[in-house]
Amino acid sequence: MSESIVKVKSFELAIRGVNFYKWLISEKKEFIMSKQFLRSVTSVGANVREAVNAQSKADFIHKLSISQKECDESMYWLEILNATNYISENEFESLHQQCNEVLKIIKSIIITSKKNI
Repeated sequence: MSESIVKVKSFELAIRGVNFYKWLISEKKEFIMSKQFLRSVTSVGANVREAVNAQSKADFIHKLSISQKECDESMYWLEILNATNYISENEFESLHQQCNEVLKIIKSIIITSKKNI
């Protein structure tokens, strides 16, 4: 899993999330929800990285499960930012879709890993 698709995609998502956070605080002056988003979106990749170094198959699944939850939470904050008009529909759709893509990959890995226990 050294250069796996989930590792690459979650890293790309984190980079985009950090840049989005910087834009939200500088342009929109939004500091609370954006910080929550930043924490969850960067946690996705961090937990994927922890899964790479898991001590067992159960630990691997557990770390990816945390990553899955953080990805879903990131989507939640995007939905709130969109519903409160901090971001446009286009900004929302693009980033939400990227989160959803990573989420689907993580779910698929978890399902496959559970079957292989």
